[in-house]
Amino acid sequence: MFLRIIFYGNEATPTAQVTPEYYCRAQCTLGDPEKVSGALIDVAKHLGNLKYRVWEKMLGTVQYTPVTLDPNTADPKLSLSEDLTSVRYSGERQEVPDNPERFVGWCWVLGSEGFSSGRHCWDVEVGGVEWRVGVIKESFSRKGRLDLSPAGGVWSIKLIRGEYRVMTSPLTVLTVQRNLQRVRVQLDWDRGEVSFSDPSDNTPLYTVKHSFTERLFPIFGTVGTVQICPLKVSVCVE
Repeated sequence: MFLRIIFYGNEATPTAQVTPEYYCRAQCTLGDPEKVSGALIDVAKHLGNLKYRVWEKMLGTVQYTPVTLDPNTADPKLSLSEDLTSVRYSGERQEVPDNPERFVGWCWVLGSEGFSSGRHCWDVEVGGVEWRVGVIKESFSRKGRLDLSPAGGVWSIKLIRGEYRVMTSPLTVLTVQRNLQRVRVQLDWDRGEVSFSDPSDNTPLYTVKHSFTERLFPIFGTVGTVQICPLKVSVCVE
């Protein structure tokens, strides 16, 4: 490769007996451009497994809760969050349809999905002076006088008047080392077991046994606030 540099004379210079166009020429030889490694965009780095990488990033912002609440079953004095993962006692009766599925006079709400087989587990953050968590059979009456015992189709733990009670027959009063902030509910439908424990240290609280014959729904009752805890989601690559 050659580089040519041309210097033109001053236009004011007399041109008599001088070549009309004169210049000084310099030439030098340059080597070919060096090819630098990594100059190209690493397409594989930015586009390889793109869908997976986007999904992996979303794990930091997306939450999964094993149970969502059914607003059509909520007592008129209960208010549900927009994402249907928490319920609060409002104390004021809301204008809602009096549909057959709705509890009236009992500050309860059910989970949106029932279970008729398998094992299921969810953690509940409990607060307020009264609350109840557990499971209830699908055919349980939502109106009038309710039978809250296992014979009536309710298997639950509750806080009332400062006592932790399990709905058995006769009633079981629990002794705990500290006030419960969270309760874990584990349902094994096939084995006929509903277990309650403290998820902060995995302390067992009580296990109720019964031969289930129909679909069971998670139940939540409160004169305060109850929140279904999200699960941690992880990625496993095989």
